[in-house]
Amino acid sequence: MNAERPGLNLSASLAIALKAIRTNSIRSLLTMLGIIIGIAAAIVAVSIAQGAGKQLTEQIEQFGTHVLQVRPGTSFFGGRSRGAGSARAVTDDDVEALLELDGIEAASGRALAGVTLVAGGRNWTTSLFGVGADFGLIQDWGIAQGRGITPGEARRGAKIAVIGKTVANELFEGSDPIGQRIRINRTPATVVGLLEEKGATSWGQDQDDTVWMPLETVRSRVARSAGSVVDDAGRIYLKVWDDLDVLDVQAEIEDLMRVRRNIQPGADDDFRVINFAEFIRARNETESLLGFLLAAFSATSLIVGGIGIMNIMLVSVTERTREIGLRRAVGARSRDVLTQFLVEATVLGLIGGLVGLALGVGGTMLAGRLGEFPVLLSPATLIGAVGIAVVIAVFFGYYPARRASRLDPIDALRFE
Repeated sequence: MNAERPGLNLSASLAIALKAIRTNSIRSLLTMLGIIIGIAAAIVAVSIAQGAGKQLTEQIEQFGTHVLQVRPGTSFFGGRSRGAGSARAVTDDDVEALLELDGIEAASGRALAGVTLVAGGRNWTTSLFGVGADFGLIQDWGIAQGRGITPGEARRGAKIAVIGKTVANELFEGSDPIGQRIRINRTPATVVGLLEEKGATSWGQDQDDTVWMPLETVRSRVARSAGSVVDDAGRIYLKVWDDLDVLDVQAEIEDLMRVRRNIQPGADDDFRVINFAEFIRARNETESLLGFLLAAFSATSLIVGGIGIMNIMLVSVTERTREIGLRRAVGARSRDVLTQFLVEATVLGLIGGLVGLALGVGGTMLAGRLGEFPVLLSPATLIGAVGIAVVIAVFFGYYPARRASRLDPIDALRFE
């Protein structure tokens, strides 16, 4: 007998809920509008934030979280800044001194120059890196073919080159580059190695479009200029042992560099130590704050949507008071009425969540295409958004449902 009581059958409750929504379709749409806007906005904002965070993390990890850079700082003349990198150069002696620290696994200077390569009848413009023998170890960049730069070649400035895959394809059209002769600007060199292919970075830069030479060769032959520091190391790249705390090693580096550059206590450093691990920590803190702000914005929209659902459910209870009284009179229990109205609230939340999901996905793709934002549509985000919409609907729909379930059958039947 209980199975025949009105409201006990969940499928019947669902059918009644859908009928009620169709009957008042415009009112139902306006009721769900807050949920739709909140879910769509949350998906777009979170997807853009996650995409930007992923892109930044990839960029930072390409440098390595246990890799530090030491570069010249800012100099001043007449009270005016000369700009970043204008202070006294870091030198080969600094590289050797830093390598003596217990926390440093490898160290290398790195100079950068734009050059034109010529091989046979072909030429190619690319970036030239003047590096030490350990630069590949520091950058976690292996050799696919041939060999790298040896310490002896780095010290004496040998006229050799290690090239990337793109350079090899452009100059040698897929043939074996090892042992081939190329001209780098006006300096002849022999190709001794081919770097492992890395592909493009997350911001579109081709990492394989590069060539390495010993730093001494670049300074003395390729990019020599009047007034340049003879032993200028450009920037110093340092690899910290994986089992050590990067911040502790960074403090030791800063102390040593202050001593070597005769910086007095209390005076500003004329160099900078770049810690990519700190960038990740700063990004995580920023992302947490951004996530909080996005959550607050989305929560506001969803609460407005929830209040709308509660309002329309209260109106529905009032309009259907006689119906509720009739169902109670023929055997429906309070919990059956409660279930009926909770099902209606759930359906409103679910439909609003699904519509908001569709709009959010569309808006995210549009932002990624037109605004060129990095976006990341996570399945967990999409499922969670719809789930939150349903929870909000049930939470705000409970009071009207509870009120309907407590109506006295006699008074409900008398209601006009």
